[in-house]
Amino acid sequence: MGIIVSVFVTLIVLVGLSAALGCFYTVQTAQAAIITRFGQFQRSAGPGLGWKLPFIDVVQTKISLRVNQIALTMETKTRDNVFVTIPISVQTRVRPDKVFEAFYSLSDPVAQIQAYVEQVVLGHVPGMTLDEVFASQSSIAAAVKQELDVDMSAFGYEIVNVLVTDIVPDSKVKAAMNDINAAQREQVAATARGEAEKILVVKKAEAEAESKALQGQGIANQRKAIIEGLGTSIEGFQKVMGEATAQDVMQLVLVTQYFDTLKSIGESDKTNTLFLSHSPGSVQSISEQLLQSMSAADSIKR
Repeated sequence: MGIIVSVFVTLIVLVGLSAALGCFYTVQTAQAAIITRFGQFQRSAGPGLGWKLPFIDVVQTKISLRVNQIALTMETKTRDNVFVTIPISVQTRVRPDKVFEAFYSLSDPVAQIQAYVEQVVLGHVPGMTLDEVFASQSSIAAAVKQELDVDMSAFGYEIVNVLVTDIVPDSKVKAAMNDINAAQREQVAATARGEAEKILVVKKAEAEAESKALQGQGIANQRKAIIEGLGTSIEGFQKVMGEATAQDVMQLVLVTQYFDTLKSIGESDKTNTLFLSHSPGSVQSISEQLLQSMSAADSIKR
């Protein structure tokens, strides 16, 4: 009899201890606990030490309240018939005030979010060209977030952010885009090279024109000096040779200039042979020809 009583007391103590321990539970920070009673939802509990009825209330599960990132990949076609792959990252978390809806409303939240994302992407991208899709990454992300905010709020989820991380066209289309970009850059480079060559040609022509102008000015000054020197020579010769006429003096000066020219040509390093169309005895004929040429030129000027 004493043994039976001892066993009974031990069982009571164990049950009491188990009941005492079953009254308490703990919830970690950034978590929420679902408390049920006979399978029916009773309440949600926040972080810390909690109390419940032993053997009646049960901690059904604990839900994380941290931000969770869902990586999705959408594939669709643009308006100009280019297939693109769009990686999208959706950052979500359970709202602390709607733990019941988040746990009991959706059986697969990730699949539900993916369906909404596909709906939004398929409603925007097919109406854009490939270039517009690249330029509208932020607007696509904003449209997805706006749609998810409205739809997932009723299920207890908050959409923290939506990121369109990339636009990946077909490999052949990507290679073609790179070729087009390279061709455009080469065209710009060719235009720049052409403009540079044009500037060089213009500057060269301007330099040559300026050089010719200065050369002509130098020749004119040289001729002016020659004429003044000839005039002085003629006056001096007439003073010494009083009987000499102006024509005689001009002949002598022209012949002297003629032979000085031949001498300078012959002294050049590049001149080996000099052919003359007259004999030394024809000097007077040369002077007469020079005078006739000068007279004819003077007549034309007049």
